Amino acid sequence: MTDERVERRLAAVLAADIAGYSRLMGVDEEGTLAHLKVVRKTLVDPTIAARRGRIVKTTGDGMLVEFASAVDAVRCAVEVQRGMAERNVLVPQDQRIEFRVGIHVGDIIFDDNDIFGDGVNIAARLEGIAEAGGVCLSDDAYRQIRGKVEVACDDLGPQTLKNITEPMRAWRVQLGGQSAVKAQPSSPAGQAPTLALPDKPSIAVLPFENMSGDPEQDYFADGMVEDVITALSRFRSLFVIARNSSFTYKGKSVDVKQVGRELGVRYVLEGSVRKAANRVRITGQLIDAITSAHLWADRFDGGLDDIFELQDQVTTSVVGAIAPTLEHAEIERSKHKPTENLDAYDYYLRGVASAIPYTREGDNEALRLFYRAIELDPEFAVPYGWAAWIFVTRKSNGWMTDRTKEVAEGTRLARRAVELGGHDAAALCWGGFALAYIAHELDDGIAYLDQALVLNPNLASAWYVSAWLKVYSGEPEDAIERAARAIRLSPLDPFVFRMHAGIAYAHFFAGHYDDASYWAEKAVRVRPTWLTCVRGAAASHALAGRLDEARKHMAHMRELDPVLCISNLRDLLPLRRKEDFAKWAEALRKAGLPE
Repeated sequence: MTDERVERRLAAVLAADIAGYSRLMGVDEEGTLAHLKVVRKTLVDPTIAARRGRIVKTTGDGMLVEFASAVDAVRCAVEVQRGMAERNVLVPQDQRIEFRVGIHVGDIIFDDNDIFGDGVNIAARLEGIAEAGGVCLSDDAYRQIRGKVEVACDDLGPQTLKNITEPMRAWRVQLGGQSAVKAQPSSPAGQAPTLALPDKPSIAVLPFENMSGDPEQDYFADGMVEDVITALSRFRSLFVIARNSSFTYKGKSVDVKQVGRELGVRYVLEGSVRKAANRVRITGQLIDAITSAHLWADRFDGGLDDIFELQDQVTTSVVGAIAPTLEHAEIERSKHKPTENLDAYDYYLRGVASAIPYTREGDNEALRLFYRAIELDPEFAVPYGWAAWIFVTRKSNGWMTDRTKEVAEGTRLARRAVELGGHDAAALCWGGFALAYIAHELDDGIAYLDQALVLNPNLASAWYVSAWLKVYSGEPEDAIERAARAIRLSPLDPFVFRMHAGIAYAHFFAGHYDDASYWAEKAVRVRPTWLTCVRGAAASHALAGRLDEARKHMAHMRELDPVLCISNLRDLLPLRRKEDFAKWAEALRKAGLPE
């Protein structure tokens, strides 16, 4: 018989693990570990410490934490889960880290800094029945926090827990205000989690099928869809998914229910365009993505000389089907024709198609086409804005050959875009950002972007570029929120790396260097030749103390842009605050940028 005394005490035990950890590691082992490290350092560990918790031990995908108070344990869990929900809005679905948390109050055995006993076992079993992103309490824990913690709980009734003799009553914490995507309990294993529906009618317009038999006419069908998306987006009462996310389904056979889940929308519009000689036929059908019910279908025939009238008919019919209470005046206001010159419009559409691949050659061809559109219709605002945007990409990628001349030309185009496009959100978006980035007219650029968002609050590109303007003006928290809005409006955007880079820079100037490194690396992995994100990765790693990583990115950056140095750095970003520029310059200097 031993004389050793066993130390027992009453404690609140929190057990947590990561839902789908093996899947996350299988998809991207290094990325998952880096993401988890940032989450631990910036959210989980500080919150536990603030609530007076003690991390007893960690495993690869979980942890065990002891608290003296159930109130502290539950408040800690709620703060962590809500913090993760906010972060996960910015993360692609297949890369989200979601914790499951179980909390129990009971007797534990303390030995050699570890804890054992039924108190620990019950917390671990409750964690096993918690939802991804959720918190599950034992009845003992619930009685301790009832009336003391500002959360409501759902009674789950008696639960049979593995290796626990008697069924135990459990409670689920209602995490109100979460932006996280919850996996539904009834979802099949492996199914992607469902984006929560917005609090307004939501729609995605899928690429219309080109029935012309001529691949060269794809741009025409794509332009038709973009026009419908733009017209629908002018309704502030609608939530409209951006073109770039809708077009990830181009050329694919899709299940509308899957589209609804992946894009987080209630309605899906699909259709086809058949163009032959001077005639065009447009067909469309509106489907409820929840029930697969067909709500509306129609066919429109006409000549190319009345193509805008056909677009108006499609838009009016769709809006009438999904939001019959909208005022007729709103419908009429949405019928904005960018130009009456069909040849100019055709060149504009071809220019957009050439610019989207985001290559030097594509930009050159796009600029030629935009100039042609402007030549045919000098009052057509959007091509001026897109042409100005081409000079933005030339500057950010180091593609300018005559900097002085090209900056002047980009500024001229941008000013013309905002002059002509006072009621055109896209023209104000591209022109306003170009004024800020190329001409360093930051205040004017911000004003034009704000005007664009008033005109079209569903324009994902305007939210994205306005996030960058908030970075430049020293408002990093607003920048992150705007980038998150852009990602929600275009969750499958093939150019989401631009938004990730904006988030990286916002975290950098906010002093969150680990978060900045994480988002910059995400952008670099997608577009390793985009100098903006390479510079962001080098700077973030440098101030995070990872000089080897910083110098690796700097070496790559110097290969892409050998002329950049500290002395000509100031013109690259229109940073308002002197301290922001000083921090950026110092970071790049540490990474190895020469004077």
